[in-house]
Amino acid sequence: MATVELRFSAQPEHVRTARLVAAAVARRAGVEEAVLDEVRLAVGEACSRAVGLHLGSGVTNPVRVVLNDEEKLFSIEVVDEVVGSSGAGSAGGAGPDQDAEDEDEMGLAVIRGLVDDVEVSAGESGGVIRMSWPVAGAPELA
Repeated sequence: MATVELRFSAQPEHVRTARLVAAAVARRAGVEEAVLDEVRLAVGEACSRAVGLHLGSGVTNPVRVVLNDEEKLFSIEVVDEVVGSSGAGSAGGAGPDQDAEDEDEMGLAVIRGLVDDVEVSAGESGGVIRMSWPVAGAPELA
């Protein structure tokens, strides 16, 4: 099981790098070529969301992306350090906070549309979006 961990400052220009790293590691892990665009898009959306949460909340810690190459599964966790960032939604009126929440919900909907296996959670130290894709099996020997 190989793990790659990427940390980057919460700046939008670093999201592209995270997408490229995720696609390269996914390819090496054996994710099918046809699925790599899905990986790239989902990671980009999750990282953009984390960057937005950090910037909007004044969190200066880096965004963390953990890429795991398991036996039959490739998974990515995008971790932010904004408490209450699960995207569960809350009651509230219209306004700047509502606009940010609507944008957050839209980002999560895009991720859920791209990835069959996705979990969004929040804890005491922030939120995690965990996504996974099957890895193509090694060719069988005859």
